[in-house]
Amino acid sequence: MNLSLARVIVLTPVFEDVAVFEMLLRELSAAVPEGLYVVAVDDGSVLHPLTTQLHEQCAVPGAVLTLKRNVGHQRAISVALRCIAPHIHAGQKLVVMDSDGEDVPADVQTLLSSLGTTPLDVVVAKRANRAEGLVFRTSYYVYKLLFRTLTGRPIAFGNFMAMHEGAARRLACMPELDLHLAATVLASKLRVGHCALDRGARYAGQSKMNFVTLTLHGFRALMVFTEDVLVRVSLACVLVAGMSVLLALIAVGLKLTGYSSPGWFSVALGVLVLIFLQTGTISLMTLLLTGVSRGKLAVHPEDHLMLVERTAEAR
Repeated sequence: MNLSLARVIVLTPVFEDVAVFEMLLRELSAAVPEGLYVVAVDDGSVLHPLTTQLHEQCAVPGAVLTLKRNVGHQRAISVALRCIAPHIHAGQKLVVMDSDGEDVPADVQTLLSSLGTTPLDVVVAKRANRAEGLVFRTSYYVYKLLFRTLTGRPIAFGNFMAMHEGAARRLACMPELDLHLAATVLASKLRVGHCALDRGARYAGQSKMNFVTLTLHGFRALMVFTEDVLVRVSLACVLVAGMSVLLALIAVGLKLTGYSSPGWFSVALGVLVLIFLQTGTISLMTLLLTGVSRGKLAVHPEDHLMLVERTAEAR
């Protein structure tokens, strides 16, 4: 893959959205008039497979990575990033974005400007305004609260980001990348900056994400920090077990001093013993699981790639 002439490399996943991708190419060409190279990942499209014909029509150098099957946009990004990371040279910038128009191409220059003027490795788009409904915004707020509670880290960004070549290589070697790009950026220890950007309107059609897939997407972010989550759950269980022991001692004291009503002591003590046994068991299991491998092994891009097609200018 010849990226030597590129100044800005844009990586975007595409699934059955040829018309949408064409609009993205035209807007990217206007937003980044020089040194643009667009790598599109066709995530196993069947009805409308992607080719470099659109690149040539829009006069945008680039490549299309066609996956053997649909693996989801997160894994599609990870496969492509592992393919192109070894070919990125010093001084080149990588931008990861969605292809549906919600990541506005005109904002690419804003991300690149923030990346170039500050000592950062990655600049991510933090949404200033959202156009989603109340249910989505409420669910997203609960997700962010749950994520921060279980991992100790805030998360308020998605796939739209710009990075230096060193950051791209670092992320490419992290097995967590298959699960969740944004969470992997947090786990990478890279210097991350935030840039407030509004979400754009989708070019056409409906999003293929639904509540179930969004929920799964959120759980995958937690899986990146499996050990942190397990330790925090274990500590919470230890706290509850300790409180149950304390309350059991208080119940015994009330029984011995004659302040408990008939039948109350046996019920209260039985419930507290059950709570202690359950939380103690969960705590022990979570502590044991922290020592077990998380099973996220890096995969070779060749395991997913079927075809790499380039435009004539990029060969």
